[in-house]
Amino acid sequence: MNTRTGAGGRWNRRRFLGMGAGAAAAVAGPAPAAPPPHPAPGHRPADRPDGPRPLYLGTYTSVPGGGTGIGLASYDPESGRITGSGTLTGVPDPSYLAVHPDGRTLYAVDEREDGGVTAVRLADRSVLGTRSTGGAGPCHLSVHPSGRWLLSANYGSGSVAVHPIDASGALGERTDLVTHTSPAPGPGQDGPHAHQFRTGPDGRHLLAVDLGTDTVYTYRLDPAKGTLTEAGRAHTRPGAGPRHLTFHPGGRHAYLANEVDDTVAVCGYEPATGRLTIGEPQSTGATGDVTNYPAQLLVTADGRYAFLANRGHNSLARYAIEAEGARLRLLGTVPVGGDFPRQIAFSPDGRLLFAANQRSGTVTVFHVDADRGELRPAGGPFASPVVVCALPL
Repeated sequence: MNTRTGAGGRWNRRRFLGMGAGAAAAVAGPAPAAPPPHPAPGHRPADRPDGPRPLYLGTYTSVPGGGTGIGLASYDPESGRITGSGTLTGVPDPSYLAVHPDGRTLYAVDEREDGGVTAVRLADRSVLGTRSTGGAGPCHLSVHPSGRWLLSANYGSGSVAVHPIDASGALGERTDLVTHTSPAPGPGQDGPHAHQFRTGPDGRHLLAVDLGTDTVYTYRLDPAKGTLTEAGRAHTRPGAGPRHLTFHPGGRHAYLANEVDDTVAVCGYEPATGRLTIGEPQSTGATGDVTNYPAQLLVTADGRYAFLANRGHNSLARYAIEAEGARLRLLGTVPVGGDFPRQIAFSPDGRLLFAANQRSGTVTVFHVDADRGELRPAGGPFASPVVVCALPL
């Protein structure tokens, strides 16, 4: 069974297989005005944004050639051109970023042995404080749609944590911590490695993707107490190494990227129970004599297309989504224009796709053709040291 513990354990540095020297370092810059609230990524607002939009960049600060904090930049929503504006220092190893639904607070993991999560007020870029995740190497975080809870995944210790969010956006003391103690680690793994913790489309269930145990755990969240109750488990085939799960907007299907065996899978989802059913493995589109590690999947807001970041093959795979979400059909791949795309993200209007390329220390941008599911490069790469996350607002 899974346990609530202090979660120690050795931090498996497998995630750092892509670590390399980054590009030019950023410098501190002035604080901007507070960004306005924004729609969910991939959604198309009635009014297009005018002028530059904020872009925040996650990196590692404790590696040679790494960054010095959260990268600050802006992008043109029409051309996709990125302009750097400095660095927010004081946040160590901010490798993954998320924003509050009201657009006023940024959250970052502190991906270290003694893991933490940090809140930053965007109006003046003030650090509102850091809370312990109770585990090692947190690598993912997300905000519950209610805006009341921050969810984080500790890769090194295979645990997931919940923190309350107060009215100011600051974080309170952890309300729960669950360590994945079963099933036994998959082939080649030394223990559980939680890689993602997110909310299901029904809002009542949370899903934790664990690469080390080849399992996706479903939890029910107590909306008053912020505590977790396990509601189910879905197992991949042994050695798949599940990394990232994303949902179809219809709410009854999801898509799972399996890092270790280089596959993706279509999953069925039951909103009433949170039950996930994992389908057969499919191709990532990676070909040739290369070791590939699929990283992250995105689905367009209309549910017609999906895109997958391939690290190693250094491509973006394109899929048509068919049968109301129940089927993925591989359309082909597009070169990502960088080395080792660790994470991808849509702009809020869904017209741009950003790829954070860890080894080349670059962010590349693509125009998204929502009608045909095509990607077209939007200018040249933007240099950012050991960039592993790009968050456009």
